[in-house]
Amino acid sequence: MTMNMNSLTPSRLLALIALSGTGMLVFGLYLQHVVGLNPCPMCIVQRYALIGVVVFGAIGWRLRGWGLTVSALLLALAAGFGGFTAARQSWLQWYPPEVVTCGRDFYGMVENFPINRAIPMIFKGSGDCTKVDWTFLGGSIANWSFVAFVVFALAGLLIALKSRK
Repeated sequence: MTMNMNSLTPSRLLALIALSGTGMLVFGLYLQHVVGLNPCPMCIVQRYALIGVVVFGAIGWRLRGWGLTVSALLLALAAGFGGFTAARQSWLQWYPPEVVTCGRDFYGMVENFPINRAIPMIFKGSGDCTKVDWTFLGGSIANWSFVAFVVFALAGLLIALKSRK
């Protein structure tokens, strides 16, 4: 079975993006809950952006016309936001500041704040944004997230342009 570029329709590309994003989210949860890596606040923001990419990709997969275009543009916007955050985190990892203020640890939040203030803080992450805990081919999680977000954003823009023709 061969797949040429003509068989990769905008809808199929959005479905592929949604599946890829879901895989990235699952891998992030694996790194957190199985490997034991604590996500930092910037990692959590990137997860939210990735959730946006997955949702807009899944919605756009079934749409046609203007709905497809709008979904692809929203996907590109979410990916752009995630890419900006990943680029900022990569910068912090390459040039760490002298004082790191990326968030508090879980137990410190629960002990020092009432539960109604501690619960939202838990979802902000507790790891150090400048710390590189895991690498693949020399790139950190933030580096690879940036690459993925750029690819998603460019694909979203391409889909939006292609769907209008």
